[in-house]
Amino acid sequence: MMVYILWRTLQVMPRVTAAKTITASANVSWDDVAGLDEAKDELHEVIDFLRDPERFGRLGARVPKGILLYGPPGTGKTLLAKAIASEAGAKFFAQSASAFVEMFAGLGAARIRKLFEEARKNAPAIVFIDELDAVGAQRTGHGFSREQDQTLNQLLVELDGFEAREQVIVMGASNRLQDLDIALLRPGRFDRQVLVAAPDLAGREAILGVHTRGKPLAEEIDLRSIARQTAGLTGAELENIANEAAIFAGRKGQKVLHQHDFEEAMERVVAGLQQRKVMTEKERRIVAYHEAGHAVMSHLTGDLLPVHKVTIVSRGSALGYTLNLPSEERYLHTTEEFEDLLKVFLAGRAAEQVVFGRITNGAANDLEKATELARAMVFDYGMSNAAVSRTMRADNYALSEETKAIRDHEQARLTDEAFAEALRLLVKHRPSLDRIALALLDKETLDKDELAELLEGTEAESRSSETVGTVRVVAAD
Repeated sequence: MMVYILWRTLQVMPRVTAAKTITASANVSWDDVAGLDEAKDELHEVIDFLRDPERFGRLGARVPKGILLYGPPGTGKTLLAKAIASEAGAKFFAQSASAFVEMFAGLGAARIRKLFEEARKNAPAIVFIDELDAVGAQRTGHGFSREQDQTLNQLLVELDGFEAREQVIVMGASNRLQDLDIALLRPGRFDRQVLVAAPDLAGREAILGVHTRGKPLAEEIDLRSIARQTAGLTGAELENIANEAAIFAGRKGQKVLHQHDFEEAMERVVAGLQQRKVMTEKERRIVAYHEAGHAVMSHLTGDLLPVHKVTIVSRGSALGYTLNLPSEERYLHTTEEFEDLLKVFLAGRAAEQVVFGRITNGAANDLEKATELARAMVFDYGMSNAAVSRTMRADNYALSEETKAIRDHEQARLTDEAFAEALRLLVKHRPSLDRIALALLDKETLDKDELAELLEGTEAESRSSETVGTVRVVAAD
């Protein structure tokens, strides 16, 4: 029996295989990478090094052995690594870090050795390890995952084993830089870290240009306008929008893509698939007033978050939604702007209370967003009455029970005060609320021009005089 068990174990044990190799003919050029100008400038010298290493060697320069690309999912980290290999004429060895971690002791380390052996034989080469945190997470020192520790140790050894003359560069990608082991990030290993962030307005326009290349576009297509409506979206989401727009056009038998195809695709990506849910007349009234509350409050906050569209047509899990699009992109926001944003989130539930005297479960998504923002204001940004000079996170140190109580009280105070102010403003502007709700019950969908007409004469009441940018809001439910 014992012999049989050992034989079965050997039979199911996976073989140590080399990583998947993608040659320079991967059809990804430098021009295919749009919206990442800063990252491209930082990495262009890698291409020069792989093409002409002597140029740097004569000056005594050493190109980084390891380059870590980090940032949100879908921003183009893998695409950037492929483009570098393609432009440099280098072999591209791609492997997911999760493929190194196995239940069998030593197998992950063996796979890493095999990967680097193949790369050295085929130099110049780029070794790309995706989702690096799967194998490079911080070690606990308690021996709970000896296989993962062994695999990470082998990766560290391989990074140290490069000689200056070797034309092999290791590139890693991760969405969680803070979780990586410090030994990976020291000089001589992954010693260059490049942020690959979500693109700005110009970057989004360039990305849309890449993904609409070869697609028949109508004359009225304005990529700048589409880019302005997609603040906060990543390159992968923009590619999805371009593809969805082509699908919508093909479904309708069109020969070219029109502007409304892209707008419909954007709603599909942001808010979800349109649903045909049968609601009772009472439910339609509740949803109409809920979304009207979001729309009125958005208007009352001035230029904080202009309303692009409001509808009671279901999409995804939402029975209706209000789509707010910022008029510009900014990176700094005041306490007053965030407080106004809390009122926008909570205005749907406030409208239900004002009109029907009771609330429903339809504000779950709104409450989640409001809680998340209030938490960030208190925990991370120091935007509370109790603490303006420190954060209240418990990541690196233990908080006292008194501090935890203050923190929770401040978070609750921000949301409760925002809800009370939303109630006050909607009572004051009840005629505007009624006009929009009745129009929604009649037309189901209102665009920004129709909303502007319905809200004409309603003055903004906001403590913030500037707009908040880069905040994409879909006030669902």
